[in-house]
Amino acid sequence: MIKDLGATFEKMYKRPFYRAFLLIFGILSLPFVFIKHVKDKKNNSYSKLREDICNRLEKEGVKEEIFTKAQEQFKNKLSFFKKELSAEEFERQVKEITNKQFNEMVNHELNTISRQKQVSNVTFCNTFVKMFSNKGFLTASIILSFPMYLLMLIFSNPYAKYIFERLLMMVFVIFGVTWLVFTILYLSPMDPAANILGQTATPEQVAQFKNIYGLNKPYHIQLLSTFKNLFSFDLGKSYVGNEDVLTAIMRKFPITLQLTFASLIIAVLIAIPAGIISSIKQYSSFDYIFMLGALIGLSIPTFWMGLILILNFSIKLKLLPATFIAGNWKTLIMPSIVLGTSLAASVARMTRSSMLEVKNMDYITTARAKGLSEKKVITKHILGNAMIPIVTVIGLQFGGMLGGSAVTEKVFNINGIGSFIVDKQFVPDIPIVLAGVVYVAVIISLANLIVDIMYAFLDPRIKSKMKSY
Repeated sequence: MIKDLGATFEKMYKRPFYRAFLLIFGILSLPFVFIKHVKDKKNNSYSKLREDICNRLEKEGVKEEIFTKAQEQFKNKLSFFKKELSAEEFERQVKEITNKQFNEMVNHELNTISRQKQVSNVTFCNTFVKMFSNKGFLTASIILSFPMYLLMLIFSNPYAKYIFERLLMMVFVIFGVTWLVFTILYLSPMDPAANILGQTATPEQVAQFKNIYGLNKPYHIQLLSTFKNLFSFDLGKSYVGNEDVLTAIMRKFPITLQLTFASLIIAVLIAIPAGIISSIKQYSSFDYIFMLGALIGLSIPTFWMGLILILNFSIKLKLLPATFIAGNWKTLIMPSIVLGTSLAASVARMTRSSMLEVKNMDYITTARAKGLSEKKVITKHILGNAMIPIVTVIGLQFGGMLGGSAVTEKVFNINGIGSFIVDKQFVPDIPIVLAGVVYVAVIISLANLIVDIMYAFLDPRIKSKMKSY
């Protein structure tokens, strides 16, 4: 266990990114390691051994010999390429070559002798690793620097490490997107105070509004305040209605989630079978009909399809409600069909193209030659190996819909996240717009993370690479 702990620490310490986290999380244990390191450094026989080797080789004239050879070789090189250098530059470059070759010779001899005498160099990393064998230090450091050991545990597991790095990247993406959107809103000519208070507002009322919400502060102060609120999960209050932004988004999230899942189910039930049939019966009437339907699904604007459905099923036939009503599942049918049709078209085309790439592979011919049933060949071998691009499209489209489908929500009067953010950006209600951007960034990043993790379970090649990640 101690050996594995030390090996993990050494691997992490070699990477500057993880080294910084180790030193930050282990800061309470560093004084003990530093004292031990200084003590060992004084009695460092490795440095003494290197110094002795350097002195011996210099006395034997090895360095002078290397210098002479380097001088002659460099002179021949310049003569061959017909180049000229000043005497100072020539001597400087020759000295660099000499020192490099001399150090290589010293290091080679040092490694040989140090292995024989079992002498190792004293570095801060080595000192830390050696101290893991001290039970007292190990116990105390676990108590004082528990986050450091938690990070090492994450690093030792490839999947946990992969997820941790993606989540960390997501944090940088969120703050980067927030900075960009905040800057655009700050430079925007629209004045939130004037838009909210109206044209009849006095300069004193506008100044008071800006003072209350901090809009009169400099750019960097407002930006730092926004970042601080992100760290504390405090997204602030909306300018209109003084509503808590986080509460407003969380209240609308279930509506968007229901619509997204319903659309995804419709899309998958339509697209996967259509894509499979089109690829297996390539250039048949089924193929042309399904792909024509997919092309139409991609081409039809969502607002137009929504209006057509409302006109026929709500106004003429009076079968379904025209607008969304919370708690009534029938109101989700038409918006789910509108969103699901567009998604189904993309997934069906990707399923067809992916399966066509796989179906003519040699291992598919081998599977058929072994006597496997056509159903098993299609579902297990062809579809199974074509799932990577299909999952990618579904994951990205799902994340996009979960971020809010403003047009569809507007057509069916759904008070979801998409329409909520769009309405507020015309004010502009800066806290809600920023919160909406953060929400979309988080959703898209999580969708990408889930898709990347699913790759490892769908593709054995990626799974084998993940083990050594």
